Amino acid sequence: MRADSLVSMSETPDSAVRTYIENHRAAFLDDLVEWLRIPSVSAQPEHATDVRRSADWLAAKLRETGFPVAEVWETPGAPAVFAEWPSEDPGAPTVLIYGHHDVQPAAREDGWNSEPFEPVIRGNRLHARGAADDKGQVFFHTLGVRAHLATTGRSTPAVHLKMIVEGEEESGSPHFRALVEEHAERLAADAVIVSDTGMWSEDTPTVCTGMRGLAECEIRLYGPDQDIHSGSFGGAVPNPATEVARLVAALHDEHARVAIPGFYDGIVELTDRERELFAELPFDEERWLRTARSTAAHGEAGHTTLERVWARPTAEVNGIGGGYQGAGSKTIIPSSAMVKLSFRLVAGQDPDHIAKAVTAWAAERVPAGIRHEITFSGATRPCLTPLDHPALRSLVRAMGRAFQQPIRYTREGGSGPAADLQEVLDAPVLFLGISVPSDGWHAPDEKVELDLLLKGVEVGAHLWSELAASSREAP
Repeated sequence: MRADSLVSMSETPDSAVRTYIENHRAAFLDDLVEWLRIPSVSAQPEHATDVRRSADWLAAKLRETGFPVAEVWETPGAPAVFAEWPSEDPGAPTVLIYGHHDVQPAAREDGWNSEPFEPVIRGNRLHARGAADDKGQVFFHTLGVRAHLATTGRSTPAVHLKMIVEGEEESGSPHFRALVEEHAERLAADAVIVSDTGMWSEDTPTVCTGMRGLAECEIRLYGPDQDIHSGSFGGAVPNPATEVARLVAALHDEHARVAIPGFYDGIVELTDRERELFAELPFDEERWLRTARSTAAHGEAGHTTLERVWARPTAEVNGIGGGYQGAGSKTIIPSSAMVKLSFRLVAGQDPDHIAKAVTAWAAERVPAGIRHEITFSGATRPCLTPLDHPALRSLVRAMGRAFQQPIRYTREGGSGPAADLQEVLDAPVLFLGISVPSDGWHAPDEKVELDLLLKGVEVGAHLWSELAASSREAP
C-alpha cells in the first residue's frame, strides 16, 4: 500500500475521500489554473499553437497523475488526447471518459471583469474561460482517480480507465467521428462517461440520461430567371418567396406537431416514470421564460415545457429570406427565396430517415414552375440511457455518496458528439457534470463553483468502484 493511501481507522470510506480531496485541493487548483491560462480557442486559427500546447499539457499531466499511456492524437484539425490506465483486475469493465480541451473565444472587451485567460478566484468561484466548459470538468477526474486509489489501497483503478479529450468540440467536432472510427478498437468501452454537461442547480444535483440529436438543412427555391415586375407578372407565375412561406406554414399542424410524414417513425416515447421524474424537478416556468427572453410557452400539445425541450423532436425555422428587404418598396416577384431548418431528434429517430422524409415532403409541396435545392449538413444522432441500466445506477449511487442527497434526472435539449461514441463503440453514454446554469458557458465571466468542482472529484473517486461492483448486473 502506498504511503498516501493510508486511511484513518476512525474515518468511513466516504469521509476518507473527502479528507484526501481537501488535503490535495490547493495543488489541484494550482494545476487547473495553469491549464486555464492556455487560450486553446479552436475556432481562431491564430490560437492553433495554443490548442496544441493545451493537448501537450494535458497529456503530460495525465502521465504525472499515473496514467501509463497518455498520447496526443492528430486529426486534420486540432489534436485530441487519449489516455489509458488498465486495471489489475482482469474481469474489470472498461470505462471511457469524454471531454474537450478547446474553449470558446474570449476577450476582456466582451464584458469580462478580468482577463479571461488569467484565472481569478472571487469568493468560492473560479472565473476563467474553460473553467466549467470544459477544462474544469475534465480535470476533476485526475484528482478523483487519485482519491479512488488512495482510499481503497489499490495500485490501479477498479475499472480499465480510458480518456478521450478532443480539441474541436467548440468548432463543431468536425473530425471527431472519424477519429473515433479510426481508433475504435483502442477506445472500446463498456460505458462512456461524458463530463461536458451540467446539473439542474446547486441545491438539486441531477444526472442527465439523454441528449437530442440534430439534423439541419437549407432549402432554396428558384422561380423567374431574374426579379420581375409584380404588376406585369404577379398572379400569373409562381412566387418563390410565397412558396417558402407555404413550406414554413406546413411544418406543423394545429397541435404544434411536426407535419412531415414519417417524422415520428420509431420514436422512443417517454415512460410514465420518466414524466414523473421530470415533474419532481423544481421548475419555475415564469423564470424559465425570462431566461428564454420570451413571454409565453408554446409547443406540442400534451407535453410539458421540460418534456418538449428534452424528450420531444422539433422542427425550427432558423432563417428565412427572399426578395427585396431594403427601405421602402420594390414591387417585384423575386427570383429566389430560402429557408434554413433544424430538427432536434430524440431516441429512435435516424437522421438519414429524417433527411429522406424532409426531402420528399419538400418535393411534394413545391409547385410547377419552381425549382428547388435542398442541402443537409452533418447530422448528430440522439442518445439515451435507460433509467434501469446498471451503469446509470452506479453513477447515481456515486453522486448520492458525494452530494448526500437524492439525485434527480434530467435530459439535455441540445446536441453533441456523445452520440458518435454511443453509436461507434456500441456503449451506453452516461453524463457526469457538476456545472450549473449560472456558470455562463460561452459568456463573459465564465466560472465554476469550487464546492461543486470538488464534488465532481468526489463522484469520480466513488464511481470506479461502483461501476466495477455492478458490472455483472444484466442491463
